[in-house]
Amino acid sequence: MRKLIVWNLMTLDGYFEGTKPWDIDFHNLAWGPELQHYAEQFGEEGDLLVFGRKTYEGMASYWPTAESEDTIKAYMNGIAKIAVSRTMTEPGWNNARIVSDPIPELTRLKQEDGKTIFIFGSAELADSLLKAGLIDEIGVCVVPVILGGGNPLFKPAEGQVPLKLIESSTTQGGAAILRYEPVKA
Repeated sequence: MRKLIVWNLMTLDGYFEGTKPWDIDFHNLAWGPELQHYAEQFGEEGDLLVFGRKTYEGMASYWPTAESEDTIKAYMNGIAKIAVSRTMTEPGWNNARIVSDPIPELTRLKQEDGKTIFIFGSAELADSLLKAGLIDEIGVCVVPVILGGGNPLFKPAEGQVPLKLIESSTTQGGAAILRYEPVKA
């Protein structure tokens, strides 16, 4: 059975992007050798990336022409990708396809043999999959900055979602990398 892991960078006050789409300059405050290692590890551990439409469009516009990060660029462009969207008709990025209903598709894919499935960004998608009980792990890099406003990583929930800390580390720049598993009832 494959694992489904959500990974995001988030400000100390809980935002994964600023008040405008793709306002993620705060990522530069955390980027360094530790996060580079994590990013390269994702390419070794995973064989599928899943994105909500907005994140997918941003990634698809950036990675094919990215000028740096050769190892990361190679796996981002080569790995299989799913864009979750009810409006897109063409994926427009190498090795990608569109899925309109992610819950049955990811339920099926998790049962197949393969490597880890990763979700980057895509807070609304991650929220729906967490509520459906499909998320096996949540990874968050807490960037040492208070943004003051933006798009919150975690959306309002109907109740508490207990989590178990499975790993924590810090970067030289003071970011905290946290990995949690949802506690199954």
